[in-house]
Parts: sequence; structure tokens; C-alpha cells
Amino acid sequence: MKRRVYVETSVVSYLTARPSRTIIGAAHQQLTQAWWEQRGEYELLISQAVRQECAAGNAEAAQRRLAALEGLDLLEVTEEMITLAEEMIARQLVPAKAVEDALHIAVATLHHVDFLLTWNCRHIANPVIQEGIAEYLEQQGLLLPIICTPEELLGGMDDE
Repeated sequence: MKRRVYVETSVVSYLTARPSRTIIGAAHQQLTQAWWEQRGEYELLISQAVRQECAAGNAEAAQRRLAALEGLDLLEVTEEMITLAEEMIARQLVPAKAVEDALHIAVATLHHVDFLLTWNCRHIANPVIQEGIAEYLEQQGLLLPIICTPEELLGGMDDE
């Protein structure tokens, strides 16, 4: 059985963006492309939140992002997930300005995915934030998925 990966919007953005002028941006793009080429090892999942974020902004870029989502399974966003995201914001586990990020975490958690794949290291793949969220979720009887970047998940594929 394939491991389940929730693909957060930042991954799709790096995958489909024009070549970056920065070293770090270009590295993220290359690592994302390398991981994407190996994506068949996993069951890729998104939510309507990812789809909406990918559809926003420049029309041409949005079209590229949405094309990358084709064929990926769509996870339902429930009231329970919205409530969990709101609770993480209310408890200041995730900054109030990062409501969408809290929703990605809630969807991935309540759908029991194995990995939440993201390049968002400010509000999602942030160890300090993850620690607080994991403690809160544990109190609720929930398990935070492993949150990682494509680089980290790509490294795990070399061993197989």
C-alpha cells in the first residue's frame, strides 16, 4: 500500500513556477521537480483549499498549477476540519494570518495522511509550531502527520 501524501500549495507553486532567480528558489524548484518525477511511489492527495489557492493570482500561472493537480485525489474539507483549524488559530498555535495553513494541517490530520508535503517553513514545516500543534492534537487523541519538504521526502526514497 502506498503512503499517503497531502500536497500543500507551495509544492505545486514551486513545481510550476518560472525558473527562480534566487539560488534557494531554484534549488527548491529542482528538488520539487525531482520529487515529482518519483511521485508514483505515493498516493497524492489535495483538498479544495489547495485547489482554490492554486486557482488564485496570475491566470497563466494558475492554469499551470491547476494542470499539475489533475488526477490527484481530492480530500473533503469538513466542518470538523474547519473547527480544528479555527481552534489552532484561537490557541495561537498557528498565527491568525495563516488560516489556510491551519486548514491544510487540519485536513491532513483528520484524513490520517502519512505526510504533509510543503515548502512553507514559516507556518507549517516549522519545528516550533509543529511541537505545539502536535501536543494539542495528542490531547485531542489525534496524530500530526509527518510534515516535510520534497527534499526530505526525496531523501527517503533513496533507501528503497
